[in-house]
Amino acid sequence: MKPLTAVFEHIGGVVLLLLRSLGYAPTLRYQFPRFIEQCYLIGYNSLPIVTILTFFIGSVLALQSGYSMENFGAKQFIGSLVGLSVSRELGPVMVAILIAGRVGSAITAELASMKVYQEVDALITMNIPPERILVLPRLAAIFVMMPVLTLIGIICGWYGGALICQYTHFISIDSETYFAALKRYMDWKDITDGLLKAEFFGFVIVLVCCYIGLNTRGGPREIGASVTKAVVTSLILILVLDYFVTKALI
Repeated sequence: MKPLTAVFEHIGGVVLLLLRSLGYAPTLRYQFPRFIEQCYLIGYNSLPIVTILTFFIGSVLALQSGYSMENFGAKQFIGSLVGLSVSRELGPVMVAILIAGRVGSAITAELASMKVYQEVDALITMNIPPERILVLPRLAAIFVMMPVLTLIGIICGWYGGALICQYTHFISIDSETYFAALKRYMDWKDITDGLLKAEFFGFVIVLVCCYIGLNTRGGPREIGASVTKAVVTSLILILVLDYFVTKALI
């Protein structure tokens, strides 16, 4: 029963952290520089690796699809397969995994260090709520930047697939045919569903990482343990949420 009780305690703690942070939402306009800084750290700094990752995901997906569809004479539908897969599933999930590994770990390490070295306690002593200046700007930044990163990732994945289709000898599909199939079998809902999923993933990642960082106990050794715990928990939640959000959107 103790592990189960601990799980429910953590869930309650995360919910309370969210409610306390949202309670300070009116103060966000006074923290605009901090919000912009977090947008830069979360969005701009993650952009190069997001583009590279999603470009090659689209490329590999097109390559494997072309290899399989060649036997069925259905190569002209590769564009629709890559478009739907990247938009609805691979784009949001892979960007979320990248954000969990890169941004989530950094957030946890920073907040855990502040907690271990009593900087968070100093804020509380000065009557400055940590949820207001440490959590709220990060939640607002991920809310803004996650759809942007995901949309850029989706487009990069599409063009990665188009490039492979055009220059791989056993596929040999020109870009016009590729994008014609993509447009024919896709609509805006496929893209908006993917962006909505990414929004859920990013928000949960930052919230969980902030909670784990602010609840770190012990010495400097516990910082690494908290980072590992935050990343692993985020990855599990991404896959679990992926199923339920996908089921709700279908």
